[in-house]
Order: sequence, then C-alpha cells, then structure tokens
Amino acid sequence: MAALKAHEVARFLARPDLSEGIFLAYGPDGGLVRETAQRLIRHLSGDDPASANVTIFDGPELASDPSQLVLEARSVSLFGGKRIIRVRNATKALIMPLTQLRDDPGGTAIVLEADNLTPRDALRSLVEAAKLGRALPCYPDSDETLTALMRDTFNQAGIRADSDVIPALRDILGNDREITRRELEKLTLYAASSKTLTREDVLLLCADNGALAIDAILDATGGGHAEKLELALNRALAANVNPQQLLAMLTNHFANLRRWRTEVDAGKSARAVLDGQRPKPHFSRMAALEQQLRLWTDPALCQALERLLQGVSESRRRPVLADSILRRTTLALCMMAATH
Repeated sequence: MAALKAHEVARFLARPDLSEGIFLAYGPDGGLVRETAQRLIRHLSGDDPASANVTIFDGPELASDPSQLVLEARSVSLFGGKRIIRVRNATKALIMPLTQLRDDPGGTAIVLEADNLTPRDALRSLVEAAKLGRALPCYPDSDETLTALMRDTFNQAGIRADSDVIPALRDILGNDREITRRELEKLTLYAASSKTLTREDVLLLCADNGALAIDAILDATGGGHAEKLELALNRALAANVNPQQLLAMLTNHFANLRRWRTEVDAGKSARAVLDGQRPKPHFSRMAALEQQLRLWTDPALCQALERLLQGVSESRRRPVLADSILRRTTLALCMMAATH
C-alpha cells in the first residue's frame, strides 16, 4: 500500500521516494492540493526546473480522449529533461489509461489533482495499490501546522513578528491553505521595508479577509487600470490603511518589477522569471504580473521608482497630505503604464 497519512505528506514532499509513477494529491482543501502538486513538481524537476518537460491537462479534457494521457507519457522528449504530466481535476474517467501506465510509466511522473476522495474511490484505490504510486491526502490545516507555516514564512522573509501576531492570525483565518498563503504574502509584502509586524497590522490588513485590496492597488497601478485603482484605493483608505505604508509597498513592487525586467531583457520569458522566484507570486496574480513586465521597460521602471521615492519623501515631510500624495503618485504611474 502506498497511502500516506496527512501528517506524512510534508516529509514526503521534502524527499520523495519515487521519481516516476503516479502521484495523486487529493482532498477537500483545493488550495493545499494545488500547492502540494506544485511543490512535488518543483522537486521532481531537479536542480534545473527550466529543463523539465511539463505538460498540463485538465481532467474533463482528457475524459473525452483518455488515450492522450498514454500517448503523452510514452512520447520521447525532444529536448530532454524530466517528463512530468500534471492533470488538474482528475477523476475516475482516467482509470483505463492510468492502468496501462501503472506498472511501466517509462520514466514519466504523472501528478494528479483531485477533490476529496473516499477510500473506495476507484482513482484513489488504483494509486494506493500501485507499486509506483503515491496518494497524498490534503486536509485542512490544524492549528499546529498553520502556526508552523506562519512562523516559517515570517522567518524566511526576515520579519520579526510580535508574539501576538500569530494568535491574531489564527483567530481571523480559517484552514484553507490558499487563503492563508495569500494573506501571508500580503503581510510579508507589507512588512518588507520595516521587517516588523504587529497585531494592529494584522487586524488592519486581514480582519475583513479580502476587503482590503492591496494586490489590486499594486496591479492596477502597474497595469494602467485607472478605474480599478480608484476603487481599490477608496477601499483601502476607508479601512484606515496607512498611505505611507502603501507607498512603501508600491516601491517594493516596482523594485521587483525592475529586477524581473532585467531577467526578461536577458532573454527569459516573463513566466519563466516569475516561476523562478522564491517565494513564487500567487498563481492568481501571474497574468497581471506578466502583463506589467510586458508594459514596462527598464528606463520607465527607473523613472517610476524615482517618482515613488519622491512620493515617499514628500509624504513623510507632509504627513497630513499623505492620502493626496498617494493618489497623485499612483495615478501618474497608472497613466505611464497605460501609455506604454
């Protein structure tokens, strides 16, 4: 049997005992299912992820022609590298092709993502019974695993969190890994300059989960979407988000864009650059960030950063006008993006 317990999955992802075969990430926490599949694929890709040959299918797409899975697994990679097939929304409709590949995957790793499956589900049973198969249950986080995730995230970012930060987060957030990751990304970006987090910061940014559109401000400014920017700013300022902190976050965002743009100018694709970041940007922002990397040139980003630094300096000299300075600065950058 190759069925892992939920608490064993993290250890398996750190050091998988198979490099080929069928891997099934399943469970009620869709965000954790996706994260588990992504972490496994990164590990299977080896030291050079760019050389891996990763093919992505959607379950319903394969259900209409299951033979595609076998053909893809058996085909020879033209460019070498590890062959990995990722199947989202996998169901028991794939039982027949997976049965053909179960004992002889030909060096291919097949990573399946599925909803919660009962022990008697045909797909889960097939993977658990396969010698070259591993089933990875993804259940909602416990208090212990969530606390460890938060602490590790802040430590890796070099952020000193007050002792009441993690308890406050636990009171606010549920057990959905995707939501938790998104909120932690927001907090680490918020504290990127100060390297400190307080309970007040947490309550300000996360108490009404999703109500404060920090990402929307960054992406609307960088993407040249004036109407979205106005809406996001109104929501954030109405919730008493510090405009000086928002200017600092925007400065960090455009500094990241400039650093990533350097890699694009060196020949990498925007997606490859973003995929190579650690921590990797949230998948829901990938399209917006790719668009921004296409819109902005290095000289324009340099100009934008100068404008932001002026805004930060001015807001510190005249804090009573910080709201107006933030709106004027972001709108100017928004218009720069729209004209590129």
